[in-house]
Amino acid sequence: MVELSGILAALTTPFNSAGEVSLSDLKHNILRYNQTHLSGYVVLGSTGESVLLSRSEAESILAAVKESTSKEKLLIAGTGAESTAETIERTRRAAEFGYPIALVKTPYYYKPSYKPEVLIAHYRRVADASPIPVMLYSVPQFTGVALEAPEVAALAAHPNIIGIKDSSGNVQRIGETIAATPPNFQVLVGSAATVYPSLVLGARGCILALANALPEKCVALYELVRNSHHEKARELQRLLANASKLFASECGIAGIKYVMDQREYRGGLPRLPLLPLADTQKKRIEDLLVALEPAAMRA
Repeated sequence: MVELSGILAALTTPFNSAGEVSLSDLKHNILRYNQTHLSGYVVLGSTGESVLLSRSEAESILAAVKESTSKEKLLIAGTGAESTAETIERTRRAAEFGYPIALVKTPYYYKPSYKPEVLIAHYRRVADASPIPVMLYSVPQFTGVALEAPEVAALAAHPNIIGIKDSSGNVQRIGETIAATPPNFQVLVGSAATVYPSLVLGARGCILALANALPEKCVALYELVRNSHHEKARELQRLLANASKLFASECGIAGIKYVMDQREYRGGLPRLPLLPLADTQKKRIEDLLVALEPAAMRA
């Protein structure tokens, strides 16, 4: 089984001035991240604006990231789609590109019909057909569909389902999921505001949008918890929770990308219909970045 741990960046997708995917900017970011202690990268997730990409764009991104990533980093490909058949096809393509794990978000368009038994059947069919291990992906703030502990426990029995990324930010749900699943089932979280309590409860690691902009500090928080430096960990958690609230929760992907620009990564603009930040939002971000120095910005 592939071991999941540490901090992985939920990669953004850079676009050029014409709104096209910029693979050169993406490779620039990857080469910089390769110099950090991030455990790896998730490609084509929510932060990567995956639902706004064409199939050909998505595959070009898979190829570019695979080509640029150092051998020490773990790669995970987002492959979830609305239909079971399309999810299987995307997962098989990710495997062909050399990705060792697929991250599969819940379908959501027909959410009134997506009872637990429907989601369980969907994931089992995907896992049966997948040539690579599958991670569940629960991101109810975007989909309106949450995977609860009982259905995760049922799916954890499948030999090709190795874990879950829970981005709900609900620490109680995360604790219930950890308690309901076997020790070898790997729970990762996707909310920067809940890193500390989730790790204390037994989460293996985190997949974070904030790690695009502040990779060193996200890794530092993980290491503080791992080494039982709880007072320092709680202090850093408070700082990162405030940063995540403004950068990601309030300003969205445009906010994460703007912070990246301030830190010499290539963030750029989000893709329409997402809009760039207003000047007032940029000023708030800039003020918070200044306030975070040196405590949260020092590498």
